[in-house]
Amino acid sequence: MSENSKIIKEWINKADHDLGAAKLIYLHIPDYFDTIAFHCQQATEKYLKAILEHYRIEFQRSHNLVYLLDLLSQKIDITEEIYDNAIMLNGFSVQIRYPDNTVFLTSDELDTSINISQKFRDFAIKTIGLKE
Repeated sequence: MSENSKIIKEWINKADHDLGAAKLIYLHIPDYFDTIAFHCQQATEKYLKAILEHYRIEFQRSHNLVYLLDLLSQKIDITEEIYDNAIMLNGFSVQIRYPDNTVFLTSDELDTSINISQKFRDFAIKTIGLKE
C-alpha cells in the first residue's frame, strides 16, 4: 500500500468515526444538537480531505468546507448541490463548540445534517474508488 493510500484510508476512517459518533449521539442523546452537528461537519471535512489527498491537492489546515471544495474543483466538477450541502454544514465547525455559540436544531435538521454527511461519504468512496 502506498503512503498516499494509507493517508486516504486514515482520513476515511477518522471521518467514519465522526459520522458514527453523530449517529450514535442522535439516537441516544438527541438534544445534544451542537455535538451532533459538529461531528457531521467534521466527518464531511475529513471525507473532502481524503479526496484531496487522492488527487494529491495540497490544502491548508481549515475547517471551511467551501475552501476544500474550491480546491477540489480544480480536478473534478463540483455541483451546486454539493456546495449548498457544504454551506449548510459549514456553520457547525469549531465555533459552535463554545458556550456563546450554541445552536438549536430540529430533528429534521439533524436528520438532514447526518444525511448530508453520509452523501459526502458516498461521494468520497465513489470518487476515490475504494471498495468496501
